[in-house]
Amino acid sequence: MAVIVPGERVQLSPLVARITAPNPGMMTGPGTNAYLIGGERIALIDPGPESPAHLAAMLAAAGGRLRWILCTHTHLDHSPGARALQAATGAEVIGMPAPQHGNQDATFAPDRVFAHGDVLDCGAFTLRAVHTPGHASNHLCYLLEPEKLLFTGDHMMQGSTVVINPPDGDMTAYLEPLAALLALDIARAAPGHGHPIDTPHEEARRLIAHRLKREQKVVDAFAIHNPAALDELLPIVYSDTPERLHPVARRSLHAHLLKLEREGRVERRGERWVLLK
Repeated sequence: MAVIVPGERVQLSPLVARITAPNPGMMTGPGTNAYLIGGERIALIDPGPESPAHLAAMLAAAGGRLRWILCTHTHLDHSPGARALQAATGAEVIGMPAPQHGNQDATFAPDRVFAHGDVLDCGAFTLRAVHTPGHASNHLCYLLEPEKLLFTGDHMMQGSTVVINPPDGDMTAYLEPLAALLALDIARAAPGHGHPIDTPHEEARRLIAHRLKREQKVVDAFAIHNPAALDELLPIVYSDTPERLHPVARRSLHAHLLKLEREGRVERRGERWVLLK
């Protein structure tokens, strides 16, 4: 599989090209993917972080034909570039407003707010919004209907799982849209980070199974500590995860506990959690 190079335009299909932002890291992999769709009129999904180099690359690739800027969600590696890109092109910005809590892009101001099922008619193609909360409450995927290609943002990433970070992140809300993707007629997924996913339904099943297996590890960990503080559960539940990643894993562990609490399986008592018999 080819190495992803920031700033390099990669043609994924006759309609779709990818340009990756220069923001590689632990949370972003090789960087945030921006996708350009179309020919005479172009829609761009996820302009990424504020970056002069990335802005220049997107403008060069769009060639003055950019008409729409769509954001999957408003985390700081996905939407802040929309403001400068719109200023340079006059393109319409589309997405859902930023939630009030969490690490969100407060500058994001969509001209058009999309909800589940809304369709952007671009003439030669259409993009249909699919609301997929969980990683972020305002997360949208976009289905390029002519190609059965789903742009998944951070709902589904190639080669890894996503962080579910309360309070905006919600494990129950994440799993339900993953299951709903199984009913969608999609042939391929284009994630916010990494390479395209050629077996999207299989990947959705894998992610669901992974989360439920992790949830069972949470329940099993109470055999060692009950009641338990979150930091007592962390090294048990994530024993298969490098310790340097535990601060990130801690967020998803909290999300698992909140899901179990909502289901009446655990109870929070102060700073500790109790598995109910």
